[in-house]
Amino acid sequence: MTAPQSVPRNGRATVPRTLAEELRSRSDEALAGLLRARPDLLNPVPGDLTQLAARLSSRASALRALERLDRFTLQVAEALAAAPDGCPEATVRTLLTGPARVKPHPGAEPVDRAAVTAALPAALATLREQALLWGPDSALRLVIAVREALAPSAANPGRTGLGPTLAEATLGMSPARLQQLLEGAGLPATPDPVTAVAELTALLADRRRCAALLAQAPEPALALLDRLVWGPPTGTVPDAARPVTAQSAHSPVEWLLARGLLLPSSAGSVVLPRELALHLRGGRSHRAVEPAPPEPVAGAEREPRTVDGAAAGQAYTAVRTVQELLDAWGLQPPPTLRAGGLGVRDLKRAALTLECAEPTAAFWLELAYTAGLLAPDGEVDERWAPTPAYDAWLQDPVAERWSVLARSWLAATRVAALTGTPDGKGRTRAALGPELDRTLAPSVRRAVLGLLDTLPPGSTAGADGLLPRLRWQRPLRGGAVGQDGRDLRDHLVDWTLEEAELLGVTGRGALAAPARALLGGGDPVPVLEPLLPQPLDHVILQPDLTAIAPGPLLTPLAQALALCAEVESKGGATVYRFTPESVRRSLDAGRTAADLRTFLERHSRTPVPQPLTYLIDDVARRHGVLRVGAASAYLRCDDTALLNEVLADRRAAELRLRMLAPTVLAAQAGPETLLGVLRSMGYAPVAESAEGDVLITRPDSHRTPPRSAPAPVPDGPARPDGVLLGAAVKAIRAGDRAATAVRRETVAGPAATPHQAGPARTDTRQLPRTASADTLAALQTAVLLGERMWIGYVNAEGLASQRVVDPVKVEGGFVTAYDHLSDEVRTFALHRITGVAEVDEPA
Repeated sequence: MTAPQSVPRNGRATVPRTLAEELRSRSDEALAGLLRARPDLLNPVPGDLTQLAARLSSRASALRALERLDRFTLQVAEALAAAPDGCPEATVRTLLTGPARVKPHPGAEPVDRAAVTAALPAALATLREQALLWGPDSALRLVIAVREALAPSAANPGRTGLGPTLAEATLGMSPARLQQLLEGAGLPATPDPVTAVAELTALLADRRRCAALLAQAPEPALALLDRLVWGPPTGTVPDAARPVTAQSAHSPVEWLLARGLLLPSSAGSVVLPRELALHLRGGRSHRAVEPAPPEPVAGAEREPRTVDGAAAGQAYTAVRTVQELLDAWGLQPPPTLRAGGLGVRDLKRAALTLECAEPTAAFWLELAYTAGLLAPDGEVDERWAPTPAYDAWLQDPVAERWSVLARSWLAATRVAALTGTPDGKGRTRAALGPELDRTLAPSVRRAVLGLLDTLPPGSTAGADGLLPRLRWQRPLRGGAVGQDGRDLRDHLVDWTLEEAELLGVTGRGALAAPARALLGGGDPVPVLEPLLPQPLDHVILQPDLTAIAPGPLLTPLAQALALCAEVESKGGATVYRFTPESVRRSLDAGRTAADLRTFLERHSRTPVPQPLTYLIDDVARRHGVLRVGAASAYLRCDDTALLNEVLADRRAAELRLRMLAPTVLAAQAGPETLLGVLRSMGYAPVAESAEGDVLITRPDSHRTPPRSAPAPVPDGPARPDGVLLGAAVKAIRAGDRAATAVRRETVAGPAATPHQAGPARTDTRQLPRTASADTLAALQTAVLLGERMWIGYVNAEGLASQRVVDPVKVEGGFVTAYDHLSDEVRTFALHRITGVAEVDEPA
């Protein structure tokens, strides 16, 4: 269905006089495109096109739309804001390129007239589609809120650097002073201030006359104007509002003030009128016009296979790093700060665990958190721990695990690089804290990777080569400027390139093939799997109590090996070292010495060395001889000599042990403390239950309750889908038909009296009012004749609306009718109908 056009009965098209009329002439597809581009207009759905036009003119909505314009489209809007309202398209083109035969100002950059002419229609079309501009090409009009936001002034010259018009700058100036300016400029006196301002404006707008006036100026005055021409257009002058005449002027500033070439903007400052600035610039509104985006500057060229291999290796490292971190936190979950986030000491411990810098550790933490693998456990003493989703993640192949991390990183609004920076109140932001969300982050990440995707495979590009293009695409979306003079977008570009390399999205600075598939909406897993090293199911045991993993291990094997040995070094080949503590840890988890020997024999390509067998047997022989239970705590052992040895050891003084029986010692410390101290003394105790059974503790048992990944902070309203857009357009059209329907006189029924008959109110802003008897008679007549009616209706909540309906039945105090607003048959209570009128259908 298409919208009704602005065509009168004589068949000739009319020019829309208001924004609402312009919207009314659009097709349903164009309205849907407007609502899709500016989804904030749908909350709530406007009742008709007049309400939509009012919402389009709100400052907040207009600024949100301007932020999403590219640089050239924004420059077109700024030129329109600097031009008179209702100017033709040719005026805008002239402001961007300058008049063809006028020499530009020396400070202006060269402009490609052909490129501007070619790009201008598309920019104007974008402004029209988003309802920032309306009117025909001969009378272009910016929406009021857009003009107010972009129009240059003394206080806010904007990106053009222009000041107010002469009429705006002289607002409130006395008539006598205006006559002095006319005299100083060599113009005849005028009878009123309005004419005086018009004469001065015409002088500055006439290139020949303005050039003749400036030819009389002294060189210092011209130099002063040249300093203000490209902005800012204001300067500081003592007593700027003093009435200087041409005869009393003694300085360059006074010479300009006496002729209106500089005007006072406050008691101590002057401003350059916009008309004069445009004359001095050679008619151009911008120093540099960029009709086309700059191309990203490529850096070094890499071999694509080398790039993919490096990225795949780093992707595997990223998966293994997250796994190592969460395995460690499953053993010892760190506490959550009261204000949320992670303490500085715990961040340092995480960095030591991963053998990396603290900012890099913060990145891995945030990556695990945004992927839903890490969360607070919600207990009284809240701690950070892996989620149940982490266990499911571990069962997936490495390529699928990487895909989860990469997709989470792309969509996340959390910025790990902000960890440790001060917030607005000077407090340091904590890792995993609540102040790391930035809505700009996802769009910048995608934009950076999208630009890398446009380069040939294997091409690299740094931040300096990408930022000019990103700034052109969204000039107003840079974010807050920091103390270093760089805005948030500049930093996000740097951080994106660093994080992409850490995650394996890029390899050696170039975009890898799996990332190209991910950006294109495809599945990166089939692309990444052939590039990953195949996991191994074996290790090489060495006589020096070490085991070498010559490549990545299968996840169950790596977990089991990490339980009974310590990781000594990482890299292409991981080295594990067996120690008494690591063997005891495996025995504490429920393995026996025979289980451990069998496990090593099955997964070693070499025989189990004799020193390792001796180590396992020696630790197993002493393991569990001492038994720790809970009284406060007690120590039980069948070997009385060993108990006497522990009792006499000075290192056990803090436990305050005493003999209860020849085989039992009581301690004042708790079982956990008792176990820890005895193990630090070189013993291998085990805990037992109240029944005397050995307690087996698994180090990776701590998990949070089910948790969902944190949702990214939305960057404005969500984009509506096609179903919602179709329903919204239909509702707006129906409401507009009801609001703009032409009404005839009320149909008088048999109960009407002479003083009740007469025309209904035709003011579209008011509900129709008719007597109850007239209402009933009119509706009954409409049912008989099949006519369309306009009604005013107040629902049960007291909300009033006006509707166009086709009455079907009137009985029992209710009217059954087809409602054009809701596009369905509805029942209306008669006592809630305020009045009726017939709809005058067009011929």
